[in-house]
Amino acid sequence: MNTCVVGLQWGDEGKGKIADILSESADYVVRYSGGANAGHSVVRSSDEEAFALHLLPSGILRENVQCVITNGVVLDAEILLGEIDGLAKRDIKVGENLKISGRAHLVMDYHKKQDQLSEEALGKAKIGTTIRGIGPCYGDKIARSTAIRVADLLHLDLLKEKLERIVNIKNTYFNALYNDTDPLDAAVLFEKCQQWAERLGPMILDSTELLHRALDENKSMLFEGAQGTLLDLDHGTFPFVTSSNSSAVGLAAATGIPSSAVERFLGIAKAYTSRVGAGPFPTEQDNETGNLIREKGHEYGTTTGRPRRCGWFDAVSVGYSIKIGGINEIALLHVDTLSGMKELKICTAYKYKGETLTFFPAEADVLENVECVYETLPGFDEDLSGMTSFEQLPTNAQYYVKALEKILETPIKIIGVGPGRHQTLFR
Repeated sequence: MNTCVVGLQWGDEGKGKIADILSESADYVVRYSGGANAGHSVVRSSDEEAFALHLLPSGILRENVQCVITNGVVLDAEILLGEIDGLAKRDIKVGENLKISGRAHLVMDYHKKQDQLSEEALGKAKIGTTIRGIGPCYGDKIARSTAIRVADLLHLDLLKEKLERIVNIKNTYFNALYNDTDPLDAAVLFEKCQQWAERLGPMILDSTELLHRALDENKSMLFEGAQGTLLDLDHGTFPFVTSSNSSAVGLAAATGIPSSAVERFLGIAKAYTSRVGAGPFPTEQDNETGNLIREKGHEYGTTTGRPRRCGWFDAVSVGYSIKIGGINEIALLHVDTLSGMKELKICTAYKYKGETLTFFPAEADVLENVECVYETLPGFDEDLSGMTSFEQLPTNAQYYVKALEKILETPIKIIGVGPGRHQTLFR
């Protein structure tokens, strides 16, 4: 069976954990979108430090799993090589088990510089990016004439000429628009590219061809998304979104594999809601409740370390993510974080100018001004971290899961009661 794992909220739902668990029975694990702005945390056991993966597919921790980075990803080679070296120090080898699409685009130093200069210039209107150069890299992909693809590392003579031309354009642009007087050196960037080519060259291929061969051979594939559906460039809370199609709708374009080849679309959600950076967040609790969720759930960014904004579960937004992504199963994580709360709230609708909204609005300014309609459920006090079955959960915890299942009209098949692999319940 082929499975797509995708976030249903604003990212940080726990996709890395679920992808890691499911990769045990997969032949291929495929990372298909985003860049190093994503952070997937994987905890194999309680006596081992967590793995923080930004570009490597979560299946990299499994032997005999072929990992693939596809054309939909923007690749920061420095971060990727840093991850590979970090795993080597922990006796996890990355070599033939990783393949990279030549069609993926390279994040360069000038992309990161542009990200920072742009955010500084926007001031209070800034989007709140991770300053990893993701947006500017995707922008060059669309512009085409200033784009550099991973396959260019296989043709260094041509790349050198291309870099000289692009860096000249970028330096002129930065000086004119931002009054920047610290130009980038094309020779320095080319030297980096030479180093990347030496190490990554053997991994570069046509990932679309590779994956279609796998389909023909009836291999099991696990497609791993980044960020979350509500950060999708087209379908998220624009403009406070990422620069790629981070929902399930982006799968086909980002891999060359038709969505009809995927039988299982598994949506990942937290038992509450969190968000990093700017943008509307109807159920946010900027109060003691939100602080409690943040501390109990360790809600700090894997990539940036920034504290996440926290609030109640928003069934309107998650229901929307389910609809547009064709989600047929849900994994509900961080249920243990809610332990100790006297009552739990689920947002089931919005009120806006006297009108009741049950479908997620497209306009960010509307979302900023909605009032949440909540359903209130009793809380629970028990520690869930050691429980091994759904039936073991306290009655009110079971009731909460079943209530969400009914509201979302989608089965909740997996429940997370802690960060470890073993703290996962299957229904």
